[in-house]
Amino acid sequence: MTEPTPAYAPAPVPAQKTNVLSIVALVLSILSFNIIAVIIGAIALSQIKKTGESGRGLAIAGIIIGAIGVIFWIIIIIVVAVAAAAGNVTVSTY
Repeated sequence: MTEPTPAYAPAPVPAQKTNVLSIVALVLSILSFNIIAVIIGAIALSQIKKTGESGRGLAIAGIIIGAIGVIFWIIIIIVVAVAAAAGNVTVSTY
């Protein structure tokens, strides 16, 4: 015996809205706008906590990638400054 089909179709589940700032934070961090990405990612996390939107992982990824980029550039600046102070870096003009 087969089961009877229900008289009604189940209601479709609405898709949960993704926070736009979390997407922006991730994209900016990939494009190396690191400081801006970290700030926008933090704002996105705050909004997600208040509104319950999805996109928490995107915001965290944007913050992490942006922070790694900021740390990378700080290290590069320190290395160049130390090398310049030691006299190992010369700027040649033609």
